[in-house]
Formats: sequence, C-alpha cells, structure tokens
Amino acid sequence: MPSSAKPRIRREEMLVQLRELFLAEGFASFNVGDLAERLHCSRTTLYAVAPSKEQIVVAAVRSFFKTAAERIEARVAASDDPARQLAIYMDAVASELQPASAVFFADVAEFGPANEVYQENTQYAARRVQDLVTEGVKLGVLRPIHASFVGAAVAEVMSSIQRGAIQAATGLDAAEAYRHLADLVISGLTERTERTV
Repeated sequence: MPSSAKPRIRREEMLVQLRELFLAEGFASFNVGDLAERLHCSRTTLYAVAPSKEQIVVAAVRSFFKTAAERIEARVAASDDPARQLAIYMDAVASELQPASAVFFADVAEFGPANEVYQENTQYAARRVQDLVTEGVKLGVLRPIHASFVGAAVAEVMSSIQRGAIQAATGLDAAEAYRHLADLVISGLTERTERTV
C-alpha cells in the first residue's frame, strides 16, 4: 500500500468511529480530549480528520449522510419498478436512521453547521421522492398525484422529526417516525380504491 494512502485510510477509519459514537451519544458533550480518550487515539489523529472540534463534527455528520445515501441508492438500483423503488427508498431511509439516537438529532438541531448538512440531505431526499413519484405516476404504477407536493410534505415531516416535534406529538422515536412516514407515503400512492366524500 502506498504510504500516501495511509493517512486517507486512517481518516476514513476515524470517521467511522466518530459516526458510531455520535449516532449513539451525540456530540455536544464531547471536547477533543474526550473524543481522543473514547476512541483511544491522539488529538493529532483527530485533527487529521479536521482542524477543530466543530469541523470534526461536520465531517462526521456529512460522512454519515453520504454513506447512508450510497447504501440507499444501491438498494433502490436493485429494482426497476418505480413503485417498488419508492418503497425501497423510504424504507431504506428509515433503516439508515435507525442507529441515530434522540440526543444525536437534538445535537444536530442545535448546531448550525450540522443542521445545514441535515437540511441539505432532507432536501435531496425530498427531490428524490418527487422524482420517484413522478416516474411512477407517468408509468401508471402510482396513482396520479402532485409529485412536488409529496416531496415537500416528506421534507416537512423529515424536518419535524429532526427537530423532535414528531416525537413530542406522538412519542415515536426518529426511526419509528420515518417508518410511519414511509408507510403513509407508500399506502397513499398505491391505494387504488375509489374514495368517497
């Protein structure tokens, strides 16, 4: 292995460990010394990830969402049925967020740069849902509906989940809330029975 690859590999290994720690326990309560102690590494190793605690947090949060998005898209690509792809996408989002604790979501909501990363990913998810709905409606496998509305509604619920508003209103943790959102979207778009007023 070229010596130039070693720092990059070590950085990726540290990001994995940071992601796991932050998802389980959040990040606001840790300083760099605490992180070095918990991860059994030096401060220098942590500073190879990013030059400050705040930037380390952002790098880890961004890494979490990037890795999750790659796994989600790999699952979606395994199907060529738009209705199935939408179901897979929504279910995969819920699965990827399963390890995220309430304290992680609270810390993300409170820390502006991490919250920006979350919001970027929420907007991406909304666009992805909108694209999948548009394709499904066009092919007649999803009932006709305004795809932009579905995307916007999904984004709003995702933001409410992250802020803790859904948990406060329902008692559902984030992963449970995402699963219910997935069920709601899929059942609503695949329901073929006539509705009466």
